[in-house]
Amino acid sequence: MIGAVLCLFVFILAAGADVITPRSPVQTRMREAFHPPSAEHWFGTDQLGRDVASRVSHGAQISLAIGLATVALTGVAGTIIGLVSGYVPPLDGPLMRIMDALMAFPAIMLAVGITAAVGPSSLNAVVALSAVYVPRTARVVRASVLVIQRLEYVEAARGIGARDSRILLRHVLPNSMGPLIVQLTFVFAYAVLSEAALSFLGMGTPPPTPTLGNVIADGRDYVREAPWICFYPGMTLLIAVLGLNLVGESLRDLLDPRTTTRAV
Repeated sequence: MIGAVLCLFVFILAAGADVITPRSPVQTRMREAFHPPSAEHWFGTDQLGRDVASRVSHGAQISLAIGLATVALTGVAGTIIGLVSGYVPPLDGPLMRIMDALMAFPAIMLAVGITAAVGPSSLNAVVALSAVYVPRTARVVRASVLVIQRLEYVEAARGIGARDSRILLRHVLPNSMGPLIVQLTFVFAYAVLSEAALSFLGMGTPPPTPTLGNVIADGRDYVREAPWICFYPGMTLLIAVLGLNLVGESLRDLLDPRTTTRAV
């Protein structure tokens, strides 16, 4: 419940950005630069007089959108690779060696390398983050497929002559959804955090479009004079990642029969 409340807070902040903070996140007002938090500017203003609350809410909107797009692409690609690898033994070795090669690189370094090669943009950030998390998702799905395809109801389906495609779609995939959903919840949290890191390094969505990462980057040179520029987007990022991780932990406990048995 705590995780759900934290996630709901961030989603409302992002979805209601235009209503909650009607000021433009990119319009500069030099006369209002470095105003501390007040009734007029809830989170203060930055070095260019831009409203930090507006930039945080719109930045959360973009960061969450990139995270959701990464989850969608990772889920589709990882599921297909995991199903094929686990169900077709001749393809298991080559596919998993490719996944191992991608997992050999530190996640953020691989994402930085890809975005540096193709250029900074929201779309390229999604592609780079998906390339990072597809191998992990594929391994989770593959592990489930290896277990499920040996169960009695799958053997019975083979025995009555069911096609492999029907077995995969009707029996194997639905029963692999539990671990996949949990994995994608964690991927969502990691993607939001990694996107912030990419934006902080200038490899994500280019300015002046705000994301949580580049809002923090804008304020890093003014931490002593105006700490609110970094504090509020940092707290929003912390709340989003913490909430998603708590939800993922709860889903794992709920969907793992062994955990439920131990709890009982």
